Amino acid sequence: MNYKDFIEDVKKGKLKTVYLFYGEEEYMMDYTLKVLKETYISESLETLNYIALEGEDINFEKILNACETLPFMSEKKLVIIKDLPLLTGKKNIQTTEPVDGKVLADYLLELACYVVLVFTVKDKDIKKSNPVYKSIKKVGDIVEFNRLRGRDLSTWVENRFKLSKRKISKANVDYFIKQSFYLDANSEKTLYDLENEILKICNYVNLNCEVTKDIIDNVMAKTLEMNIFNLLNEISNKRGANAIRIFNEMYMSNKPALFILHMIIRQLRNMLQYKVIKRKGYSEKEALEKMKLSKFEFNKVADQSRNFTISQLEEAMKHCLRADESIKLSFMDERLAMEILISNLCFKI
Repeated sequence: MNYKDFIEDVKKGKLKTVYLFYGEEEYMMDYTLKVLKETYISESLETLNYIALEGEDINFEKILNACETLPFMSEKKLVIIKDLPLLTGKKNIQTTEPVDGKVLADYLLELACYVVLVFTVKDKDIKKSNPVYKSIKKVGDIVEFNRLRGRDLSTWVENRFKLSKRKISKANVDYFIKQSFYLDANSEKTLYDLENEILKICNYVNLNCEVTKDIIDNVMAKTLEMNIFNLLNEISNKRGANAIRIFNEMYMSNKPALFILHMIIRQLRNMLQYKVIKRKGYSEKEALEKMKLSKFEFNKVADQSRNFTISQLEEAMKHCLRADESIKLSFMDERLAMEILISNLCFKI
């Protein structure tokens, strides 16, 4: 079940007694809990009918007490259990007696009809083999909160600008999303981060005015991924001075040289893999499946790889490995080593 289906059930009053919310998109999880709470829990009676337990000291007795107390002047009682170690599979470092999975699993099968018990795990990895998960799946529902994509993401971004009374075209919504690197497979960006960027842009733009591409470029914080992309773009076009300037901007913002180097190596490796796969005659769709990248990142790699031959990428990797060795063995100052590497990538491959 996704969050939209769950919200529909909430509006129709079709609630089960227990749910598991899990996934990496914390913003949508918090939003869905807010909808549930506002639908069933009166603000004046919140302290009596809404209980949230969190942390390493959750035990079965606390869960039992929260669920067994009848709601007061309310149809439902909402109990939220956040990050229960049993469900994450992470090492339990509780200071109190840990929750017995079998005991809790049996209890979930007999929850009173007035209870809505929601377990939340802000992680995409869930321990599905434990009895608690199985009981939730049997009598309740599992709601997965994946990162927004496609139309859902575009609509969300557009609506955030509309709420702030700023105009933005669909093309610039797409550009904003691209610049955010939210869709990058390795990105840790969340909708909270995107919301912060939108607020910054809206503070820069007057009410009812248009958000342009130039405004996005001027106001939006450059992500490391975007800087790496721009750096390699300058290298591929033999613009050494610009490439070194981008590196120095990253370096002066406290990005470790080795981390920047490893990001460059990763991008070069992806481009090399793409070129080799395409040389073997595979289609774009087959290449995407083989590389196991998000479609967004795959498209970036495919576009940028057109500026290099396979032999150039292989030579670039050798230069990177030599720079890596020079830095790790302290043969050379790390900043100087990176500037020499960038010059070599611009003019010697």
